[in-house]
Amino acid sequence: MSVTLHIESTDHEGQGIARNDGKTVFVEGGLTGETVVARITRSKPNYDKATVEQVLRPSPFRVAPDCPHFGVCGGCSMQHLDARAQVAAKQRVLEDNFKHIGNVQAEQMLPPIEGPHWGYRHRARLSVRHVVKKGGVLVGFHEKRSSYVADMRECRVLPPAVSDLLVPLRALIASLAIRDRAPQIEYAQGDGLPMLVLRHLEPVGDADLALLRAFAAEHQVQWYLQPKGPETAHPLPGEAHTLGYVLTEFGLRYRFQPTEFTQVNPHINAMLVRRAMRLLELRPDDRVGDLFCGLGNFTLPIAQRAAFTYGIEGSAPLIARARENAAGNGLADRVDFAVANLFEIAEDWFDTLPQLNKLLIDPPRDGALAVVKALPPAASGRLERLVYVSCSPSTLARDAAILIHEKGYRLAGAGVANMFPHTAHVESIALFVP
Repeated sequence: MSVTLHIESTDHEGQGIARNDGKTVFVEGGLTGETVVARITRSKPNYDKATVEQVLRPSPFRVAPDCPHFGVCGGCSMQHLDARAQVAAKQRVLEDNFKHIGNVQAEQMLPPIEGPHWGYRHRARLSVRHVVKKGGVLVGFHEKRSSYVADMRECRVLPPAVSDLLVPLRALIASLAIRDRAPQIEYAQGDGLPMLVLRHLEPVGDADLALLRAFAAEHQVQWYLQPKGPETAHPLPGEAHTLGYVLTEFGLRYRFQPTEFTQVNPHINAMLVRRAMRLLELRPDDRVGDLFCGLGNFTLPIAQRAAFTYGIEGSAPLIARARENAAGNGLADRVDFAVANLFEIAEDWFDTLPQLNKLLIDPPRDGALAVVKALPPAASGRLERLVYVSCSPSTLARDAAILIHEKGYRLAGAGVANMFPHTAHVESIALFVP
């Protein structure tokens, strides 16, 4: 069934929101202010789902998507919205989450952190399927709301040199004896050649190894093999590769493995680190905790400026990498690291730590609920500043409510970082003070 709808607003996933006979309709492809003809695709008692069939009155911010696969590929959801308007929409999502989930409001909305809109993605997980009906092997992201692999021949959010590999990778996988047992290629880019990690469910024979080596030589890439979990990833036999990235402003170089977490967008990461350092207002006598520290992305810039830095992460391999990076940058004597599950800590946990007067928290999507519950109240005067880097506005808002309403801190400022242009993902940074 098709209906004519007026799009009143957009939700956190970039869908338009309209009403039809008093019922809320979430409209894929609809933008605020538009009048559209939409087809109802799913009906529930409290809401409907729909997709745009025709735009009768377009938004002034509607643009033609750059990618020919937009609408089928599930990697992007907002290419039809002007890039600057995307950032504004993400800022509104952050503010709405603060209001409706946390019942809080930032004293100041910080200017958004923006960077390149295309070719920004230095990490990706590409699915691989041998599909006879599609003429062979497919390599790419999944289709929208589907387990099928999109028939992609280019990707505008990947660097051009990596996008150009999508079709050659199809031919390579099709030539392998294990083509039906190689479900995934993970891509990671540092400051050297692209790294490709081939997930394989059967051993890779000599003939296939020769094909991988030839592909690497022709296309200037490096291969890792991953037979089981991420910890099993390793270079091709007889080879040794390293990945690294640089925070130029701080003169720091980080080593990492392709299966270890680093930020997808290096341009935004550099600016995010710069803002975090500014918000912390570091002094030479500061003692700073970096929680969910990973391989030391924020820890090492902090260690350059503070008297003592303490990084905590739940993954022992990541902590080992963080120690390696600290030593490689001459900071081993200025920072200490510990392994701890920060999702399962007692409410007196903070009292067991070395003395700290400032904190940076950079949790995954689940947020830092246990951590914020364990922090001392603002009135204690023990914490001067807390910088919270978030990849989920809903869990940030939830944690902010505890910090403000239960612990007595103020939300001095918050703003978004456009880490994933053309997607609905909202990265943000917030400052809490007593």
